[in-house]
Amino acid sequence: MTKEEFQKLAEKAILLDGATGSNLFVMGMPRGICSEEWILDHPDVLVELQKAYVEAGSQILCAPTFGANRFNLSSHGLGAQVEEMNHELVKISKKAVDGKAYVAGDVTAIVKMIGMSPEATYEKAMERYKEQMRYLVDAGVDVILMETMTSMDEAMAALEAAQQVCDLPVLCSMTIDADGSIYAGGHIFEAAETLQEMGADAVGINCSVGPEQLVSIVEGLNQRLHIPMIVKPNAGMPKISDTGEASYDMTPERFGRSMKVLLEKGAKIVGGCCGTTPDYIRELKKII
Repeated sequence: MTKEEFQKLAEKAILLDGATGSNLFVMGMPRGICSEEWILDHPDVLVELQKAYVEAGSQILCAPTFGANRFNLSSHGLGAQVEEMNHELVKISKKAVDGKAYVAGDVTAIVKMIGMSPEATYEKAMERYKEQMRYLVDAGVDVILMETMTSMDEAMAALEAAQQVCDLPVLCSMTIDADGSIYAGGHIFEAAETLQEMGADAVGINCSVGPEQLVSIVEGLNQRLHIPMIVKPNAGMPKISDTGEASYDMTPERFGRSMKVLLEKGAKIVGGCCGTTPDYIRELKKII
């Protein structure tokens, strides 16, 4: 997809997919493993999920490449398979969408944030992002989606890396607290404006909170942005069990009603994060 094609698509609301990880846990994926490796061993499970998202109305789906960077894969002894795994994971999503939706190369924060050690520098982060993004572009993704970014510096490094690697549309999404603060410091307002100035094609927020916590944040972003705004929240605020597992109790209908408010406040590219399923996307489709 060219940047011009993306801009044309974004003249109307764009519908993303919902959660991947929380659904795969329900579908049999164990916790505490390398999810990318498990998906490659069980491709039909992901195909089933992503086909359901396409049928629900998703126009852009994330390839399951969220943690398929060298740093994360090396922690599982898979650092030598970065290229192969990114190619194969994108291939699974392309099979699932069957030309009925676009596939985004999904990239997230590397585990060791910039500044946490002498080895964690902006330049080295850029090289890690560039490596994965090259493989994603070679595999034929339609857009690059940086999501669940926890650090302003890392988001900037990832965006700059994408711009050096390709001419595809680049979407940048930060994860925040309910007051708009970013985990590693700073605020979503300054982050969004900076990423916009750097040339991102869309910016916004995903994960961490539910749609009901985002009304004032979306209003504030709408006043600052002239590019499309991404809003992809969880199915409400998570409830953590004694064993550390998160659960969500916002129904698809309530999620849809809350997202309708955010669309009216300026959200343009919408979907769901943790706890959402194809039923949540179906509700969003009705609204759009």
